[in-house]
Amino acid sequence: MGEALALGAALCFGITDFVSALLARRVHSAAVALVAQLGGTALILVAALLVPAPAVTAGALGWGALSGVGTGIGIAFLFRGMGTGQLSVVVPLSDVGGVVLPVLVGVTLLGERPSVLAWLGIAAAAPALWLITRVGCGRPTAAGSADGLVSGLGFALQFVALVPVDPAAGLWPLVASRVASVVTILPVLRAARASLRMPRRLALAAVASGAVGTLAIACYTLATRQQLLAVAVVLTALYPVVPVLLGLTVLRERLTAAQTAGLGLAGAAVGLIAVAA
Repeated sequence: MGEALALGAALCFGITDFVSALLARRVHSAAVALVAQLGGTALILVAALLVPAPAVTAGALGWGALSGVGTGIGIAFLFRGMGTGQLSVVVPLSDVGGVVLPVLVGVTLLGERPSVLAWLGIAAAAPALWLITRVGCGRPTAAGSADGLVSGLGFALQFVALVPVDPAAGLWPLVASRVASVVTILPVLRAARASLRMPRRLALAAVASGAVGTLAIACYTLATRQQLLAVAVVLTALYPVVPVLLGLTVLRERLTAAQTAGLGLAGAAVGLIAVAA
């Protein structure tokens, strides 16, 4: 069940990224990010009121807020890096950083011991993500590399900080997470002098995107309660597969040889982890 929840999180994250990328072609990406996070906050707040929460502690809310800070940092630096550097450098650095660090935390600090097959799946996931997100073949450049690395640290924090959350707190830590992400993104919006004004249909699409993203983080949180952090993070972080496949089917884009190889490795990673479970 944990594997299914993690893959569900990957699906939702992928859909959110795809929709947000399309919206960012019409309005400023920082505005899309903020409106999406506000939409996600509204959804999780309503859900939290309906889900039992017998023990909402300050610690649980604090871990949730820390996760939200990671979300905000990850999104802010990812967008900035994509604006100043090559996507083929920034996005893979962000994705791989968001995977490797939580796996190391799980093994070194939490004492997790994945099986041999699971390790093979984890090992296949990192190059798979790198290949899938290769969107260009230009000359290597350092532009945006630092932003990609910081973005990866942010997303890693997003994943790791939710692990210690007490299930008795219900969904309130996720409410704290979404609120913290909004607060973190606000300075980015102001620095970019981006306007929040957008056509209603685009605003609704951004809100829906944020709601799906919140569903993703909820699925991931539940996955970590039923599966090793190292495994849950790797499966969740395969979300770049979704935008690639949607681009192929919806936008009629063509796969590069690297992306084809990456998709094959991603499939192998999921298969190995599923067999090991």
